[in-house]
Amino acid sequence: MKAVLPALARPLLEPKLPDGLSPHWFSIREEAEAMVVDADIAWIDLQNARASGEVLALGKQLKWVSTLRAGVDFLDLDQLKALGAILTNGNGINAEAVAEYAMLGVLAAAKRFDEVVRMADRHQWTETAPGQVELYDSTALVIGYGTIGRMIGDRLAGFDVAVTGVTRSGRDGTLTPDQWRERLSEYDWVILAAPATGETAAMFGADEFAAMKSSAWIVNVGRGDMIDQEALVEALEKRRIAGAFLDTVTPEPLPPEHPLWDVPNCIHSMHLSGRSQTRMFQRAAALFLENCHAFLSGTPMRNIVDLDAGY
Repeated sequence: MKAVLPALARPLLEPKLPDGLSPHWFSIREEAEAMVVDADIAWIDLQNARASGEVLALGKQLKWVSTLRAGVDFLDLDQLKALGAILTNGNGINAEAVAEYAMLGVLAAAKRFDEVVRMADRHQWTETAPGQVELYDSTALVIGYGTIGRMIGDRLAGFDVAVTGVTRSGRDGTLTPDQWRERLSEYDWVILAAPATGETAAMFGADEFAAMKSSAWIVNVGRGDMIDQEALVEALEKRRIAGAFLDTVTPEPLPPEHPLWDVPNCIHSMHLSGRSQTRMFQRAAALFLENCHAFLSGTPMRNIVDLDAGY
Protein backbone atom coordinates (compact mmCIF):
# COMPACT_ATOMS: atom_id res chain seq x y z
CA MET A 1 0.00 0.00 0.00
CA LYS A 2 1.58 3.27 -1.15
CA ALA A 3 1.85 6.10 1.35
CA VAL A 4 3.07 9.62 0.54
CA LEU A 5 4.69 11.12 3.62
CA PRO A 6 6.70 14.24 4.54
CA ALA A 7 10.45 13.72 4.56
CA LEU A 8 10.67 15.93 7.65
CA ALA A 9 8.80 13.26 9.59
CA ARG A 10 10.88 10.36 8.27
CA PRO A 11 13.05 9.99 11.41
CA LEU A 12 9.91 9.90 13.54
CA LEU A 13 7.89 7.57 11.31
CA GLU A 14 10.17 5.16 9.46
CA PRO A 15 11.34 2.98 12.37
CA LYS A 16 7.72 2.43 13.50
CA LEU A 17 5.79 2.05 10.24
CA PRO A 18 3.81 -1.20 10.02
CA ASP A 19 4.58 -3.94 7.53
CA GLY A 20 2.67 -3.78 4.28
CA LEU A 21 3.28 -0.06 3.78
CA SER A 22 5.39 1.34 0.94
CA PRO A 23 6.45 4.83 2.05
CA HIS A 24 7.35 7.53 -0.47
CA TRP A 25 8.96 10.59 1.09
CA PHE A 26 8.55 14.08 -0.38
CA SER A 27 10.45 17.26 0.39
CA ILE A 28 8.90 19.71 -2.06
CA ARG A 29 5.47 20.21 -3.59
CA GLU A 30 6.47 18.88 -7.01
CA GLU A 31 7.54 15.57 -5.49
CA ALA A 32 4.25 15.27 -3.61
CA GLU A 33 2.29 16.02 -6.78
CA ALA A 34 4.02 13.21 -8.66
CA MET A 35 3.68 10.71 -5.83
CA VAL A 36 0.07 11.29 -4.78
CA VAL A 37 -1.58 10.37 -8.10
CA ASP A 38 -1.60 6.62 -7.38
CA ALA A 39 -1.19 6.74 -3.60
CA ASP A 40 -3.46 4.93 -1.15
CA ILE A 41 -2.46 6.99 1.90
CA ALA A 42 -1.32 10.61 1.98
CA TRP A 43 -0.08 12.94 4.68
CA ILE A 44 0.64 16.14 2.77
CA ASP A 45 0.80 19.27 4.91
CA LEU A 46 2.62 21.99 3.04
CA GLN A 47 3.21 25.37 4.65
CA ASN A 48 0.27 26.77 2.70
CA ALA A 49 -2.97 24.93 3.40
CA ARG A 50 -4.48 25.75 0.01
CA ALA A 51 -1.44 24.27 -1.73
CA SER A 52 -1.89 21.10 0.33
CA GLY A 53 -5.47 20.84 -0.86
CA GLU A 54 -4.45 21.33 -4.48
CA VAL A 55 -1.89 18.53 -4.25
CA LEU A 56 -4.30 16.14 -2.56
CA ALA A 57 -6.90 16.82 -5.24
CA LEU A 58 -4.56 15.01 -7.64
CA GLY A 59 -4.97 11.74 -5.74
CA LYS A 60 -7.19 9.41 -7.73
CA GLN A 61 -7.27 6.36 -5.46
CA LEU A 62 -6.78 7.72 -1.98
CA LYS A 63 -8.17 5.57 0.80
CA TRP A 64 -6.97 7.63 3.76
CA VAL A 65 -5.85 11.25 4.01
CA SER A 66 -4.22 12.51 7.18
CA THR A 67 -3.61 16.15 8.10
CA LEU A 68 -2.12 17.72 11.18
CA ARG A 69 -4.46 20.69 10.75
CA ALA A 70 -7.68 20.75 12.77
CA GLY A 71 -9.63 22.68 10.15
CA VAL A 72 -10.18 20.85 6.86
CA ASP A 73 -11.83 23.59 4.82
CA PHE A 74 -8.82 23.59 2.45
CA LEU A 75 -9.75 20.10 1.19
CA ASP A 76 -12.28 19.01 -1.41
CA LEU A 77 -14.46 16.95 0.91
CA ASP A 78 -16.84 15.98 -1.88
CA GLN A 79 -13.98 14.46 -3.82
CA LEU A 80 -12.82 12.48 -0.81
CA LYS A 81 -16.37 11.29 -0.23
CA ALA A 82 -16.62 10.17 -3.87
CA LEU A 83 -13.40 8.21 -3.45
CA GLY A 84 -14.74 6.60 -0.27
CA ALA A 85 -11.67 7.91 1.53
CA ILE A 86 -11.24 8.34 5.26
CA LEU A 87 -10.05 11.75 6.45
CA THR A 88 -8.41 12.24 9.83
CA ASN A 89 -7.38 15.62 11.19
CA GLY A 90 -5.08 17.02 13.84
CA ASN A 91 -7.77 17.93 16.33
CA GLY A 92 -6.07 18.24 19.72
CA ILE A 93 -2.49 18.46 18.43
CA ASN A 94 -2.34 22.22 18.94
CA ALA A 95 -5.22 22.52 21.37
CA GLU A 96 -3.20 23.59 24.39
CA ALA A 97 -1.28 26.20 22.41
CA VAL A 98 -4.41 27.68 20.81
CA ALA A 99 -6.24 27.76 24.14
CA GLU A 100 -3.30 29.53 25.74
CA TYR A 101 -3.27 32.05 22.90
CA ALA A 102 -6.96 32.74 23.39
CA MET A 103 -6.20 33.48 27.04
CA LEU A 104 -3.34 35.70 25.94
CA GLY A 105 -5.83 37.60 23.79
CA VAL A 106 -8.30 38.05 26.63
CA LEU A 107 -5.61 39.17 29.09
CA ALA A 108 -3.94 41.48 26.56
CA ALA A 109 -7.32 43.07 25.84
CA ALA A 110 -8.29 43.42 29.51
CA LYS A 111 -5.01 45.06 30.46
CA ARG A 112 -4.32 46.57 27.00
CA PHE A 113 -0.87 45.11 27.11
CA ASP A 114 -0.42 46.02 23.45
CA GLU A 115 -0.46 49.66 24.56
CA VAL A 116 1.92 48.89 27.44
CA VAL A 117 4.44 47.42 24.97
CA ARG A 118 4.13 50.44 22.68
CA MET A 119 4.76 52.78 25.62
CA ALA A 120 7.85 50.79 26.57
CA ASP A 121 9.09 50.94 22.97
CA ARG A 122 8.76 54.75 23.18
CA HIS A 123 10.57 54.75 26.56
CA GLN A 124 7.44 56.35 27.97
CA TRP A 125 6.69 55.83 31.67
CA THR A 126 3.03 55.95 32.65
CA GLU A 127 1.27 55.84 35.98
CA THR A 128 -2.14 55.19 34.45
CA ALA A 129 -2.76 51.64 33.27
CA PRO A 130 -4.12 51.65 29.70
CA GLY A 131 -6.28 48.64 30.51
CA GLN A 132 -8.15 48.36 33.80
CA VAL A 133 -10.63 45.57 33.13
CA GLU A 134 -10.65 42.64 35.56
CA LEU A 135 -11.49 39.17 34.34
CA TYR A 136 -12.95 38.34 37.74
CA ASP A 137 -16.74 38.14 37.64
CA SER A 138 -16.91 38.75 33.89
CA THR A 139 -18.73 36.57 31.36
CA ALA A 140 -17.58 34.79 28.22
CA LEU A 141 -19.31 33.10 25.31
CA VAL A 142 -17.16 30.47 23.59
CA ILE A 143 -18.59 29.59 20.17
CA GLY A 144 -17.32 26.15 19.30
CA TYR A 145 -17.07 24.21 22.56
CA GLY A 146 -15.09 21.27 21.25
CA THR A 147 -11.60 20.26 22.33
CA ILE A 148 -10.09 23.73 22.04
CA GLY A 149 -13.22 25.54 23.20
CA ARG A 150 -13.44 23.50 26.39
CA MET A 151 -9.76 24.14 27.12
CA ILE A 152 -10.38 27.86 26.69
CA GLY A 153 -13.38 27.58 29.01
CA ASP A 154 -11.33 25.78 31.65
CA ARG A 155 -8.66 28.45 31.56
CA LEU A 156 -11.18 31.27 31.75
CA ALA A 157 -12.88 29.59 34.70
CA GLY A 158 -9.53 29.72 36.50
CA PHE A 159 -9.85 33.50 36.38
CA ASP A 160 -13.40 33.32 37.77
CA VAL A 161 -15.00 34.06 34.41
CA ALA A 162 -18.50 32.63 33.94
CA VAL A 163 -18.32 30.66 30.70
CA THR A 164 -21.10 29.64 28.32
CA GLY A 165 -20.27 27.34 25.44
CA VAL A 166 -21.96 26.87 22.08
CA THR A 167 -22.24 23.42 20.50
CA ARG A 168 -24.25 21.99 17.66
CA SER A 169 -26.11 19.65 20.05
CA GLY A 170 -26.53 21.92 23.07
CA ARG A 171 -24.97 19.24 25.27
CA ASP A 172 -24.07 19.79 28.91
CA GLY A 173 -25.90 23.08 29.24
CA THR A 174 -24.31 24.73 26.19
CA LEU A 175 -26.26 26.88 23.77
CA THR A 176 -27.18 25.66 20.30
CA PRO A 177 -26.34 27.58 17.08
CA ASP A 178 -29.83 29.12 17.02
CA GLN A 179 -29.70 30.35 20.63
CA TRP A 180 -26.51 32.33 21.16
CA ARG A 181 -27.34 35.43 19.11
CA GLU A 182 -30.26 36.44 21.31
CA ARG A 183 -27.96 36.39 24.34
CA LEU A 184 -24.97 38.30 22.96
CA SER A 185 -25.68 41.31 25.15
CA GLU A 186 -24.87 39.24 28.24
CA TYR A 187 -21.16 38.67 27.52
CA ASP A 188 -17.97 40.63 28.07
CA TRP A 189 -15.90 38.26 25.91
CA VAL A 190 -17.01 36.54 22.73
CA ILE A 191 -14.51 33.90 21.61
CA LEU A 192 -14.71 32.14 18.25
CA ALA A 193 -13.22 28.65 18.30
CA ALA A 194 -15.58 26.78 15.97
CA PRO A 195 -14.48 24.69 12.99
CA ALA A 196 -14.95 26.31 9.60
CA THR A 197 -17.98 25.06 7.69
CA GLY A 198 -20.37 26.62 5.20
CA GLU A 199 -22.60 27.52 8.13
CA THR A 200 -19.91 29.52 9.93
CA ALA A 201 -18.95 31.84 7.06
CA ALA A 202 -19.62 35.48 8.06
CA MET A 203 -21.51 34.28 11.13
CA PHE A 204 -20.51 37.50 12.87
CA GLY A 205 -21.68 40.62 11.07
CA ALA A 206 -23.24 44.01 11.69
CA ASP A 207 -26.25 42.62 13.56
CA GLU A 208 -24.09 40.59 15.91
CA PHE A 209 -21.74 43.49 16.66
CA ALA A 210 -24.76 45.72 17.31
CA ALA A 211 -26.08 43.17 19.81
CA MET A 212 -22.82 42.98 21.80
CA LYS A 213 -22.02 45.12 24.81
CA SER A 214 -20.15 48.27 23.83
CA SER A 215 -17.53 47.20 26.38
CA ALA A 216 -17.15 43.69 24.94
CA TRP A 217 -14.25 42.22 22.97
CA ILE A 218 -14.33 39.59 20.27
CA VAL A 219 -11.47 37.07 20.16
CA ASN A 220 -11.06 34.94 17.04
CA VAL A 221 -8.88 31.82 17.17
CA GLY A 222 -11.14 29.97 14.72
CA ARG A 223 -11.18 31.05 11.08
CA GLY A 224 -10.97 34.53 9.63
CA ASP A 225 -14.02 34.11 7.40
CA MET A 226 -16.27 33.66 10.42
CA ILE A 227 -16.26 37.45 10.75
CA ASP A 228 -17.62 39.91 8.23
CA GLN A 229 -14.51 42.07 8.26
CA GLU A 230 -16.15 45.15 6.75
CA ALA A 231 -18.70 45.04 9.56
CA LEU A 232 -15.91 44.60 12.09
CA VAL A 233 -14.01 47.59 10.75
CA GLU A 234 -17.16 49.72 11.04
CA ALA A 235 -17.91 48.41 14.55
CA LEU A 236 -14.39 49.29 15.71
CA GLU A 237 -14.29 52.67 14.01
CA LYS A 238 -17.64 53.66 15.52
CA ARG A 239 -16.72 52.14 18.93
CA ARG A 240 -19.73 49.83 18.88
CA ILE A 241 -17.57 47.20 20.59
CA ALA A 242 -14.47 47.68 22.74
CA GLY A 243 -12.07 45.78 20.52
CA ALA A 244 -10.97 42.67 18.68
CA PHE A 245 -8.12 40.21 19.14
CA LEU A 246 -7.62 38.46 15.80
CA ASP A 247 -5.43 35.42 15.42
CA THR A 248 -7.07 34.68 12.07
CA VAL A 249 -8.17 36.99 9.26
CA THR A 250 -9.10 36.82 5.58
CA PRO A 251 -7.02 36.74 3.49
CA GLU A 252 -3.83 35.49 5.09
CA PRO A 253 -1.38 37.10 5.07
CA LEU A 254 -3.37 40.29 5.51
CA PRO A 255 -2.28 42.86 2.87
CA PRO A 256 -0.35 45.81 4.34
CA GLU A 257 -2.97 48.26 3.07
CA HIS A 258 -5.92 46.42 4.65
CA PRO A 259 -7.94 48.69 6.98
CA LEU A 260 -7.92 46.08 9.76
CA TRP A 261 -4.29 46.95 10.46
CA ASP A 262 -5.17 50.51 11.42
CA VAL A 263 -8.62 50.44 13.01
CA PRO A 264 -8.63 51.32 16.71
CA ASN A 265 -8.49 48.64 19.37
CA CYS A 266 -7.59 45.76 17.06
CA ILE A 267 -4.82 43.40 18.14
CA HIS A 268 -3.33 41.02 15.56
CA SER A 269 -1.41 37.82 16.19
CA MET A 270 -0.93 36.64 12.57
CA HIS A 271 -2.30 33.10 12.98
CA LEU A 272 0.51 32.18 15.35
CA SER A 273 -1.60 30.45 17.99
CA GLY A 274 -1.09 26.92 16.70
CA ARG A 275 2.57 27.57 15.95
CA SER A 276 3.40 28.85 19.42
CA GLN A 277 4.74 25.52 20.63
CA THR A 278 7.51 23.05 19.85
CA ARG A 279 5.87 19.61 19.85
CA MET A 280 3.37 19.83 17.00
CA PHE A 281 5.27 17.59 14.58
CA GLN A 282 6.04 14.98 17.22
CA ARG A 283 2.39 14.81 18.22
CA ALA A 284 1.30 14.66 14.58
CA ALA A 285 3.73 11.81 13.88
CA ALA A 286 2.54 9.85 16.91
CA LEU A 287 -1.09 10.30 15.85
CA PHE A 288 -0.30 9.24 12.29
CA LEU A 289 1.44 6.07 13.48
CA GLU A 290 -1.44 5.17 15.77
CA ASN A 291 -3.95 5.68 12.97
CA CYS A 292 -1.77 3.89 10.44
CA HIS A 293 -1.71 0.70 12.51
CA ALA A 294 -5.47 1.03 13.07
CA PHE A 295 -6.17 1.62 9.36
CA LEU A 296 -4.22 -1.42 8.22
CA SER A 297 -5.71 -3.65 10.92
CA GLY A 298 -9.27 -2.40 10.43
CA THR A 299 -9.63 -1.15 14.01
CA PRO A 300 -11.09 2.24 15.06
CA MET A 301 -9.08 5.31 14.12
CA ARG A 302 -8.82 8.62 15.95
CA ASN A 303 -9.98 12.02 14.69
CA ILE A 304 -12.08 10.79 11.77
CA VAL A 305 -13.73 13.78 10.07
CA ASP A 306 -17.41 13.68 9.18
CA LEU A 307 -17.17 14.60 5.49
CA ASP A 308 -20.78 15.82 5.45
CA ALA A 309 -20.44 18.04 8.55
CA GLY A 310 -16.94 19.24 7.64
CA TYR A 311 -15.32 18.53 11.00
